[in-house]
Parts: sequence; C-alpha cells; structure tokens
Amino acid sequence: MFNRATLVVLIVALAAGLGLLAAQRLLPDRAAPGTQTRAVTLFPQPRELPPFALQQSDGTQLVPGELHGHWTVVFIGFTFCPDVCPTTLAELALAQKQWEDIPDTLRPRVLFVSVDPERDSPDRVGEYAGGFHRDTLGATADLPALEAFTRSLSLVFMKVPPPDGAPAGQYTIDHSAAMAVLDPQGRMAGVIQPPLDPAAIAADLRMLTEASRD
Repeated sequence: MFNRATLVVLIVALAAGLGLLAAQRLLPDRAAPGTQTRAVTLFPQPRELPPFALQQSDGTQLVPGELHGHWTVVFIGFTFCPDVCPTTLAELALAQKQWEDIPDTLRPRVLFVSVDPERDSPDRVGEYAGGFHRDTLGATADLPALEAFTRSLSLVFMKVPPPDGAPAGQYTIDHSAAMAVLDPQGRMAGVIQPPLDPAAIAADLRMLTEASRD
C-alpha cells in the first residue's frame, strides 16, 4: 500500500507531467527540422535554469557553466536505492557505451545527483556513479540547494521515515523516475520518461549532439 509521503510525491509528479503535456499540446513545436526523437521529449522552447552549485567527489563545485558544451541527462536518486536507481544508471550506461566514439569535448553526459545528503557524501556519490560508467558524473548538496535544483527541473523527492521499530537510518527516498535533459547552453530542453530504451536514448543524444554542431 502507498504511504502518505509516496502519495504526495505521486500527486506532484502527476501534476508536473500534466503541465508538460499541456505545454506540448498548446505551444507550437519549435524544434529544428530533423530533430525528431524517440526517447527524449523536447520542449517547444528550452528554459533557463536558476543558479545552482552542487558538490562533486573531487571537492570542486558543479555550477551551470560546467555543463555547457554538452547535452546532459540529469537523474536524481540515492545510493541506498534498492531498485530504480541502479537499474536506471545501468540502462544509461548502455546508452553511454554507444556514444563513446564522440569526442570528449562534445560527448553527452549523465549526471547523477543524490538527494540523500544525510547518508551520501560527495565521495560516495562519485564512486557509486562511476561504478556504472566512467563518464557518469556524481554530485550532491545540502537539502535546501537540492530542493531548489530539483524544483527547477520539475523533479521531486521526499524522505520516507522507516517503519515503526526500524532504526532511524533505514529510511528511504521517494523520487522522480523521469530525467531532465539539458542542452549545450545548460537550459532544460526536455525529459526522458521510463520505461527506458538505451538504444533510443543513445540515438537521440547522438543526433542532438550532431545537430548542435551544425
């Protein structure tokens, strides 16, 4: 059965999804010709993100400028996640293998952001993300910064307390399974919704990368 926290997350995610669907129906398609995609749902118009600063495992900050020049897939989760996170990162790694031949200066990126700063240090997040693919970036931040960052991407998360009698540290995190797609200018340009098709994701990101070079 769903607990109250899970229900709240589902309601918020549904509202965000309905808003995206309405925008797609009401606004004209402004995507460039030849950018029809299968896995990535492109917005009619990319939107600017507010400033953010995430902490990486090497001690440096991940700020908007660091993502410029690449298409970036952003997935939120946590390293203690038992199913959705490892499955999603493994599927994204299959897509990443298919674009490894793209020069590093242009190669699409995958950014995994942990929304569990209480248990996930930057070092832990970096090691976890890199375990799926060497190019996967890992980062986290304090709770207010994470809330602002995920809200700007229309993603949601919520801490779910452990069952009665369980240790306090055995909580879980409900979070969006959808992923945000950022363009080479660091703007939110679209989303990827599950179920995932690694081949389609790889083809879409390759096509978008090539189109951005023209």
